[in-house]
Amino acid sequence: MSWIDDLVARPSAVTIGKFDGVHLGHREILEDALRMARERDLTPVVVTFDRHPLATLRPELAPRLILSPTQQREALEALGCDVVTIPFDAETAAMDPTDFVERVLLDGLGARFVVVGSDFRYGKGGAGDPALLQRLAAARGVEVHVVDDVVDDQGARVSSTGIRTALQEGDVATASEQLGRHPRLRGTVVRGHQRGRELGFPTANLGPDIEGFVPTHGVYAAWATVDAGRFPAAVSIGDNPTFDGVQTTVEAYLLDVDLDLYHRPIELELVDHVRGMWRFDGIEPLIAQMHADVERVREILGLAEGRADAPEEETP
Repeated sequence: MSWIDDLVARPSAVTIGKFDGVHLGHREILEDALRMARERDLTPVVVTFDRHPLATLRPELAPRLILSPTQQREALEALGCDVVTIPFDAETAAMDPTDFVERVLLDGLGARFVVVGSDFRYGKGGAGDPALLQRLAAARGVEVHVVDDVVDDQGARVSSTGIRTALQEGDVATASEQLGRHPRLRGTVVRGHQRGRELGFPTANLGPDIEGFVPTHGVYAAWATVDAGRFPAAVSIGDNPTFDGVQTTVEAYLLDVDLDLYHRPIELELVDHVRGMWRFDGIEPLIAQMHADVERVREILGLAEGRADAPEEETP
């Protein structure tokens, strides 16, 4: 496997996993590695994969990713980690667990300290576990920390699966709690059907290549970040059932501003779910509801009537 030859061996504190979402459970593992890197003068290295392992092993079961590979790398690097991305192809999946530890973590990356979660599995058939990793690493004088599950304020285990389920149900609050930040979508604004502008609510339509986990259909309160600044927004996700023949779209109405955003990047930070996607008997009830949606968005975002400044950007 040529990618092993490309690894850079240096004294490092290594952690490895899928890290989809870089949620609070992942942060516990990452912060342990960062702490040991500082204490022992090591380079903090995060090893992750170029795809979800199920995309190779069982493609029909592969979940939608919470973060795109680019979003994930940005979140990990923002914490101060060097990121090594391994191609999870059939050859990688077939590696013997002992070979993986010795050739990749110890020899390839020069690990002097390793941190993993208690559910970490590796090697062919997922046969490798933290206990095997600890035995192999100890033989080389390398310490391994195993981090237990993290639970949220309701006592639920923080997990990527739980976050996906929450977003599929429109439960942005639970997803945000487990992520430690609001979920985000990112894309490029494209020209839509112009219906929003005709109704008095011009929207920025995201193109098909959206980064991030698109939640269930409905209206959401959000902050929209564009090159002109950060603005409150009402985001509609769905097929707009009042109009026939409309495919699923993500579109954002930025409050209090009218900007030409065509072909420009936009990031939507979803704060809360406002309502489901409803069908209206005519245009007037739809417009009335859109006005009500905007006022509800203002309430959720803590804004008074009229123009408001966005809060400072939160860290990933």
